Amino acid sequence: MTVIPPDDLLNMYASGIFPMAEGRHGSIMLYSPDPRTIINPAELHISHSLAKTVRSGRFEIRINTVFEEVIRRCAARDDTWISEGIVQSYLLLHERGSAHSVEAWQDDALAGGLYGVSIAGAFFGESMFFEIRDASKVALVALCRRMTERGMPLLDVQYTTPHLSRLGAFEVPRLEYLRLLDDALQLPVDFT
Repeated sequence: MTVIPPDDLLNMYASGIFPMAEGRHGSIMLYSPDPRTIINPAELHISHSLAKTVRSGRFEIRINTVFEEVIRRCAARDDTWISEGIVQSYLLLHERGSAHSVEAWQDDALAGGLYGVSIAGAFFGESMFFEIRDASKVALVALCRRMTERGMPLLDVQYTTPHLSRLGAFEVPRLEYLRLLDDALQLPVDFT
């Protein structure tokens, strides 16, 4: 099992590269897609129904309380790129304070969430899951609000999906992404 050391993983992200395994038991490969999909956290598109769900208080948001459970639930699907090597790599990064989970809880049960990596003004979203409808979306809203409050302008979501497009994700050419990333990495801000 390949485990990526935390410093190497942080250097990859700072260079616009991220790892993914080729399936649950496959090798870890490195990616830097062109174009790259990002979200401006201050401009997240929140539908009326999602805003109503957020306001209802149905979900309690917690940060970093069950990081390992979040990453393992993200991996618990038939088609996954989250191998055990990926899990162990991000657990080490979490211990260093650079990988985070944003969790949506309902009645003291984990209903959904997401995890990713933060460096200065950038957050690199890796994966999300939900057990209860809208739980992962509420976690994303909480992530974007936290980023906006802390002055973090760049949410990297890697690839476009219809779901992310509806939330305001858009593509930028790799060179533009690297410029935005470099700007975000210069900011004296922190996710925690």
